[in-house]
Amino acid sequence: MGRITETVKVLLIINVIVFIGSISLGDNAFAWFALWFPKNDNFQIWQLISHMFMHADAGHIFFNMFALYMFGSHLENSLGQKRFIFIYLFSGLGSVGCQILFTYFQFNPGYEAYLEAGLSSSEIGTFIQDAISSGQYKVYPGISQEVTEKMIRAYVTPMVGASGAIFGVLAAFAVLFPNLPLYIMFIPIPIKAKYLIGGYFLLDLYGGITGQAILGPSNVAHWAHIGGAVIGFITMWYWKKNSFNQHRWY
Repeated sequence: MGRITETVKVLLIINVIVFIGSISLGDNAFAWFALWFPKNDNFQIWQLISHMFMHADAGHIFFNMFALYMFGSHLENSLGQKRFIFIYLFSGLGSVGCQILFTYFQFNPGYEAYLEAGLSSSEIGTFIQDAISSGQYKVYPGISQEVTEKMIRAYVTPMVGASGAIFGVLAAFAVLFPNLPLYIMFIPIPIKAKYLIGGYFLLDLYGGITGQAILGPSNVAHWAHIGGAVIGFITMWYWKKNSFNQHRWY
């Protein structure tokens, strides 16, 4: 994809440094810098940004940084530094909004059910913490195990990774270079960017709707990928459509 651009280089370096630092800090790094559900006591406002530079393991950061290296420099060369930074961060924030909304729909039915059962907000918090520490919980009449488990899982599962921002970059790339032939490992046939990246998006959409991952681990934040891709697509579509009139953004 050509020479690595300055912004992509800086992003790669920051992500690697943060990853090494998070290994040194252990669980504290995730408690402070991963993105937690807003009702979790670990949630802090800076996590909306900091989680984009956190990664779960070596495989996670490798594939994200590889995608950034392969597509980011080409996109930055075409858009310029300001636009590239905007689309990267804006897509990352879009992924946050989408994932938090999805997590809310997992958390809220159980939360409301326990409120109707007579528990206060603080008692529900204590109930969740006890369930986490002991690995078991009391089954309340009329509240299903599935609803309870979704509520607890939404509360305790943090979000980490640059994937949302990366998917924004991929979607923008597909809009800007839809017919550019791309190759993927073990398949010696060129596939147009719009089909390859669009197909990957559809796999994530399937995973988000069904909860079943076709590619990758089962704990993928599919809705974060979808949110980032949608923001990247819409932003790039608007810029491309208005690139030669008074709406041009510098």
